[in-house]
Amino acid sequence: MSKTDTTEQQDNLGEAGAQLSTAPVEERASVIGGPTLGVVGWVRWFWRQLTSMRVALILLFMLSLGAVPGSLIPQTSADELKVQAFKDAHKTLTPLYEKLQFFDVYSSVWFSAIYILLFVSLIGCIVPRSWQFVGQLRSRPPGAPKRLDRLPAYTTWRTEAEPEQVREAALTLLKGRRFRALTAGDAAAAEKGYLREAGNLAFHVALIVMLVAFAWGQLFKSEGGKLIVEGDGFSNTLTQYDDFKSGSQFGIDELEPFSFKLDSFNGTYEKNGPQRGTPRTFEAAVSYSQGGTDKKAVIRVNEPLEVGDSKVYLIAHGYAPVVTVKDGRGKTVFHGAVPLLPIDNNITSTGAIKVMDGYRDKNGKKEQLGFQAFFVPTFAGAGAGTMFSQFPALDFPVMALTGFHGDLRVNSGLPQNVYQLDKSKMKQFMDASGNKLAQRMLPGETMTLPDGAGSITFEKDVKEWASFQISQQPGNGLALAGAIAAIAGLTGSLFIQRRRIWVRAVRGEDGVTVVEMAGLGRSESAKLPEELGDLAVALTADAPPAPDAAPVPPAEDPAPSGEADK
Repeated sequence: MSKTDTTEQQDNLGEAGAQLSTAPVEERASVIGGPTLGVVGWVRWFWRQLTSMRVALILLFMLSLGAVPGSLIPQTSADELKVQAFKDAHKTLTPLYEKLQFFDVYSSVWFSAIYILLFVSLIGCIVPRSWQFVGQLRSRPPGAPKRLDRLPAYTTWRTEAEPEQVREAALTLLKGRRFRALTAGDAAAAEKGYLREAGNLAFHVALIVMLVAFAWGQLFKSEGGKLIVEGDGFSNTLTQYDDFKSGSQFGIDELEPFSFKLDSFNGTYEKNGPQRGTPRTFEAAVSYSQGGTDKKAVIRVNEPLEVGDSKVYLIAHGYAPVVTVKDGRGKTVFHGAVPLLPIDNNITSTGAIKVMDGYRDKNGKKEQLGFQAFFVPTFAGAGAGTMFSQFPALDFPVMALTGFHGDLRVNSGLPQNVYQLDKSKMKQFMDASGNKLAQRMLPGETMTLPDGAGSITFEKDVKEWASFQISQQPGNGLALAGAIAAIAGLTGSLFIQRRRIWVRAVRGEDGVTVVEMAGLGRSESAKLPEELGDLAVALTADAPPAPDAAPVPPAEDPAPSGEADK
């Protein structure tokens, strides 16, 4: 049955076929050449269009499309370095992307406009529908049309039971099937399926909740990263973060007061087969303190440590070789674990060792040292032709060092990457043959610097480090509740059918009671005739067919024709 046929049928059935939905009634177009709309008329027309479900779905689709650039293009709010790298690699696209605000999608003017319009559209649609739904809940089921045989599902039979007895039995039966039923004239009227519209409204309210949760989370969120070597700790203060970003309404005093220490990191890997090198165990054992209470916990991937409103996620892992640097007089000027950053899945790592204070050359002049480090946890072996790691576990560690001396420019006032050397004011050490000084070292070996400049030792100790993300997302719980409510509401609106049932019992001209049953649903469904047939069979227990009457025919779907009177 087409939408037009359904509308005409409900018009013909009057009150019995009306108000099966709380959807706003669309006004029919005015006759060509009729009066034109004024300013108020155009405002009302625009408001009706904005608050229609059609426009709400279009805006929701546009919001989804608008989020695509935010997923494919690096965002300034997430990683400024990736944004700059993208700009350097795409000189032609960068001006266009900057004008379209593709590097700041979620705070752009066009994304915010779609977001706000969708918010207004949903509220403007839900409020009137909610009032109409409340009115329908308080109303009574409408009386039966005069011609029940014109409804989509219909059945009839004759019985010797009294009409009053049939109507009373029908009323009891319908109430027992959880219909809202009453007697109206010569028929029992019943209605069921209100949760369909309730589910529809719940779905759209849940969308608003999710939009509010998203906005709340963006305004009040905080997120930062910290790399911690085994044995070191972290306190949740702004100065302790390696990087930190927050929403515009977040205050530093809102950081959750706690601290934790990385006791150990445990990582095991698949040794054979096509998944060789895949992590099997990936966890960090920590000791944390909040409010003077010390506790221990294990942080795994997707199993964060929750402390108050904060969550601590384990996001990365690597190695930190322990080195000792001495000057020409044998004085130790640096000793500690140096975290190196992985560059592949087998944790081949690179980084820099910087000696900024305490070092003097052979003439007693203050100077700074820098070493470019290249580390592999599992070396392929001499003559294998590669310095890249063959396995992520610490099976055969080797470190290659290249030494420099001069000015590291750490006091230049410009930001500097701690894992890279600024060699603009530095000179590389040369060996006795005039070649650049570089050495591949095993744990316990020492590289002697030329001209009595000192030495650097790769100690027989390689610590592990873990990188953590500490975040506060105040809108996550609300967003989850909205998502669950949206799924529940959508399920109800899809699978619950709004329908009405009428049972008329009148005495015929020959004195035998004629029973008619008919049903009308909001939309076509094969379940309505089945349900009506089941009710008819159940009713025959109190209103059995007369001995000379034919058996109860099954409910049918006659094509409506003509006009039905009330």
